[in-house]
Amino acid sequence: MIIALFPNISKKQSKNIAVGVQEFLSSNGITVVAEEEDAKLINAQSLSSVDLKEIDFMISMGGDGTMLRLAHKYEHLDIPMLGINLGHLGFMADVPLTDIYPSLQDLINGHYKVHERVIIKGVTQKGDHCFAVNDFVVHRARNPSLVEIAIHIDGVYLNTFEADGIIIATPNGSTAYSLAAGGPIISPNIDALVLTPISPHTISNRPIVLGTNQEIQIQYLSDYEPIEIRADGLSHHNLSTGDVFRISRHQKNFKLVTLNRRDYFSTLRTKLGWSGKLR
Repeated sequence: MIIALFPNISKKQSKNIAVGVQEFLSSNGITVVAEEEDAKLINAQSLSSVDLKEIDFMISMGGDGTMLRLAHKYEHLDIPMLGINLGHLGFMADVPLTDIYPSLQDLINGHYKVHERVIIKGVTQKGDHCFAVNDFVVHRARNPSLVEIAIHIDGVYLNTFEADGIIIATPNGSTAYSLAAGGPIISPNIDALVLTPISPHTISNRPIVLGTNQEIQIQYLSDYEPIEIRADGLSHHNLSTGDVFRISRHQKNFKLVTLNRRDYFSTLRTKLGWSGKLR
């Protein structure tokens, strides 16, 4: 078995934890590889020493943001990813520091599932392509006031939102910015997207859940400065007045490793601080 380890060295104690993880995996007969500089720090083999397509798992050490950056950096690969949470609020990176080694043992023993989560792709007016595991955020950028954004679904007019922007989130991203903006939590096993307006001027403008088989066309109407599109908070594109941004389901899914010792709803309860009790 080959496992690629990606520590976020900017996180406190990440190096020492990564060294421990590398030693544990190696002692179980697993080949551990890492990016060149990290490999030297944690005594692992370099990524270039193996065929990347032979890697069985990627282990991200950081938070959800670290996992998203890896998904974008290695978009050409189709490798399941496990997240060890070195931060605070992590829905994908759900292995806590206190449970690292039992969790790794479960992974080695095959006590896990690989969940395939929806990815969406976008095409700008200029033909630039991008994708998102969590969300596309279309935001007013440097404009000091609300902007008008028209939405069409499969070519059929839905509404024009006067707002700070629009979020198009996958179920995976429904617990991120969309949730903070008032959107619903969507179970990751549902094929759906949620369109959430950001600070809309009209209170009746509410989030709407759409099917992943539908194309969403977003057109910027205001005669102001260009607005911006962010894919997972990473890649950046501009929309000028009249431009259309098209969103549809990607042919590829994001493969997330979930250990049998954890489940989605317990992660929700923990991360969102729900205090309800079973009676």
